[in-house]
Amino acid sequence: MHIFTLKNPAELGEAAGKAAADLIRKSIETQGEAHIILATGTSQFETLKQLIKEDIDWSKVTMFHLDEYIGMPVTHPASFRKYLQERFLNKVSPLKAFYLIDGEGDPEAERQRLGEQIRRHPIDVALVGIGENGHLAFNDPPADFETEEPYLVVDLDTQCRKQQLGEGWFKSLDEVPHQAISMSVKQIMQSKHILCSVPDARKAQAVKDSLEQKVSNLFPASILQKHLQCSFYLDEASAALLTT
Repeated sequence: MHIFTLKNPAELGEAAGKAAADLIRKSIETQGEAHIILATGTSQFETLKQLIKEDIDWSKVTMFHLDEYIGMPVTHPASFRKYLQERFLNKVSPLKAFYLIDGEGDPEAERQRLGEQIRRHPIDVALVGIGENGHLAFNDPPADFETEEPYLVVDLDTQCRKQQLGEGWFKSLDEVPHQAISMSVKQIMQSKHILCSVPDARKAQAVKDSLEQKVSNLFPASILQKHLQCSFYLDEASAALLTT
């Protein structure tokens, strides 16, 4: 595991985006294609901003994403499909393929559909963040570290839902959905490389718990300590509580 602390979110995003681009290009060079996971939320703004500037043959890239609310129309400002369409897919040349999570239909059928696809596309590079409660994707504590299923239907805890409200995606807590389809922890951990972008002081405790607590499903992102090719990209605010 590697930890990089940059001055601010812009520098963090530039560093993480460039590192991701290098790994994607290497995958294309060595195997003719690359399979990636993209995260959403405010923590990814600067990383994706840099990634779309990079010189990458996107026609050789297949993309998956981490999670989506159940019952969320793609027109809603908080839709992660909408986020990725506007902030990534519409800004790069066409990808080889992309698999967005549709939370509006049958959740069980959708998670199975996605699971079948991702099993055929071993992930080379995963861009992730962590939540204020330490969640990885929408795997809130206590997270399921054992399931072999690539995608799960999960319940969102109150702290997670309050974070979504606080970030401005919803007008009230009542509007925040109670369930989502989320990539599982084991599926994320199967990625060859993981780049975790975590800016902002409000994530400082979660960063400390993820990096300094023993690995525990009570601190879901702490599992990243066990990944040999995981890099954390922090800013001074999110790294403020670290003791090492």
